[in-house]
Amino acid sequence: MTNDKLDDWLEIGKIVAPQGLSGELRVYPVSDFPERFEVPGKRWLLRLGDTEPQPIELLTGRYISNKNLYVIKLAGVENCDQAEALRGCKLMVPASDRPQLGEDEYHVLDLIGLEVFMQASGELVGTVVDIIPAGNDLLEVKLHKSFATDKKQKTVLIPFVQAIAPVVDLPSGRIEITPPPGLLEINN
Repeated sequence: MTNDKLDDWLEIGKIVAPQGLSGELRVYPVSDFPERFEVPGKRWLLRLGDTEPQPIELLTGRYISNKNLYVIKLAGVENCDQAEALRGCKLMVPASDRPQLGEDEYHVLDLIGLEVFMQASGELVGTVVDIIPAGNDLLEVKLHKSFATDKKQKTVLIPFVQAIAPVVDLPSGRIEITPPPGLLEINN
């Protein structure tokens, strides 16, 4: 079931639980931009089962670093019951509202699905299936069957740094890597 309407929206976080008794909400972020949760203003709420997000006003937000959560206050959500009713809802912004990126910055969603090639040989390594946030982001690459020498190993983690992934070509959907010797075997 694809919903074309939702192509115009970016999910920025998911409401996971009420926080306290005054209607605050815990949000698990899927956006790298703190201002999405900290700067008051209009956001959109996608309720479970709905196909169209509804506008809602973000009043305040703060980051709880040891939990990787934001605690936010939404207009009109004043008690624990109202907050509980929003559990599982998604916070959205219009896709056109992407922050401008610097030259070597990419949106995580843009990287997933790209094919990864060895720069030197042009050999297909596999496809990016996930990005793991670490000090440097790691690309989780599902190995192409011709490349997976060890059949048990399905994926490999590749540091997403200029030295190892010098070419990211979004229009043609490819990343070229120059891994140091042994990098692709490190996960065995």
